[in-house]
Formats: sequence, structure tokens, C-alpha cells
Amino acid sequence: MNRIAKAGLIAFGLIAAGVVAGQPARADNVTVGVGPGGIAFGYSDGYWDREHHWHQWRNHEEAVHFRAENRAHYYDRRHDHERDEGWRDHDRWWDRH
Repeated sequence: MNRIAKAGLIAFGLIAAGVVAGQPARADNVTVGVGPGGIAFGYSDGYWDREHHWHQWRNHEEAVHFRAENRAHYYDRRHDHERDEGWRDHDRWWDRH
């Protein structure tokens, strides 16, 4: 192969790599995640993140999705009907993984 053809192939490869690297990543079946801490415990009216901040669900679908994916950490009741507003310091499951 001559030098011009080799140079053309190398240039094409570099350009293609730059185009691919500039494309946004795509993902299917993404789980709900909130900030750096993620969701600790979910309730019907919202959730605690792992940094101990309370959030309301953005919409009904977000709550349904979390409940389906995290049944062990979802409680089908309002958080304010629980001791400590539903924070479960004794069940910090993310520290055990």
C-alpha cells in the first residue's frame, strides 16, 4: 500500500474516532438515581436520599418505577407516619454493599 493511501486511512480513522467520541451515550432501562447519593428509602409521598435529604417524587411514574425495582426499600405509606419521619438509620443497606 502506498504512503498516500495509508495516510488517508489513518486520517479517516482519526476523524471517525472524533465523531464517535462526540456522540452522547444512549442507554435503555435506566434506574432512577438522585444526585450523588441515590435513593435510600421510598415512600408513597416521596423518598429520602442517602445523604438524608427528603424529596417528593417528580411524578407518579417515578414512584411506580422505584417501587417496582426496589421493593425491599419502598414503603407504601406516607413517610410522616413513621418514627423519625421514615429515615431508617438501622437499615442503611447501601453501606453494606
